[in-house]
Amino acid sequence: MSASADLSDSELLARFRDPATKENAFTAILKKYQEKLYWHVRRMVIDHEDTNDVLQNVFIRVWNALENFREDSRLYTWLYRIATNESLTFLEQQKKRSAVSLSEVESGLSNKIKADKYFDPKRLEWKLQLAIQQLPEKQRIVFNLRYYDEMPYEEMSHVLDTSEGALKASYHHAVKKIEEYIKNH
Repeated sequence: MSASADLSDSELLARFRDPATKENAFTAILKKYQEKLYWHVRRMVIDHEDTNDVLQNVFIRVWNALENFREDSRLYTWLYRIATNESLTFLEQQKKRSAVSLSEVESGLSNKIKADKYFDPKRLEWKLQLAIQQLPEKQRIVFNLRYYDEMPYEEMSHVLDTSEGALKASYHHAVKKIEEYIKNH
């Protein structure tokens, strides 16, 4: 582990703003958040290759915008917002490219899950993945951020630009739908 990996976000940002340490600071930021962002994006777009493509776009956007990051929110929150937006843009482009509805893109995501060589419809974790894909987009994102990333509603409200109350309701509805799906499949 390099010494820069132990630095706080504000120290990393200060180093990013210094031309002499900019690239090392960016690399340290990526190392610090890369895995969390990977799984956040992967849960939205499902496919590993697609996830890597989206992440590449996320990192390009971060590189280009980090200089102007005002630290109104935590770096982690800001990165998640960019990753969420890039994932949604990717899904929207897929929908347009194939001239299908979002529900057809979502059933395509379910098919990608089923195509995984380790897929076993009897195992709970696979049922959970399929149940999550049945959720409306907003509920799916809220559920993933809360369940997998354990993101507090306050932070989630900054990432998704939605009130905490609406997010709690979305999560509650998502959980009910997932429970219902698992019970019936």
